[in-house]
Amino acid sequence: MADINILIVEDSPTMRQLISFALKRIRGVRIVEAGDGVDGLKKISAEKFDMIFTDINMPVMDGLKLISLVREDANQKGVPIVVITTEGAQEDRQRALALGANDYITKPIQPNRILDVAKQLLKIV
Repeated sequence: MADINILIVEDSPTMRQLISFALKRIRGVRIVEAGDGVDGLKKISAEKFDMIFTDINMPVMDGLKLISLVREDANQKGVPIVVITTEGAQEDRQRALALGANDYITKPIQPNRILDVAKQLLKIV
């Protein structure tokens, strides 16, 4: 199986580690990390990702802005995006999904939930 490139955009190193740890249970996965939306965007323009996990509240550029920019990019349009955030409010969830996020996970996160969502969106059985 070809390698699966996953980008994690999250300003908390601890959260990045947790998400990364959960995703590494998928065979052939390669994780790239970014500390904020701008950093994430740079990495997205440099290489192709099969999936993006992003936080909403980050310095410099937030996750919602990142989602809308990724969705405007013809090459990235179909990439599954999962939002991981402390913002559990229904309106935040609706905004993220309206902008093009495929799923929405609220913190505190369960590694199994991350794994399930990733497998489902990447169509891994």
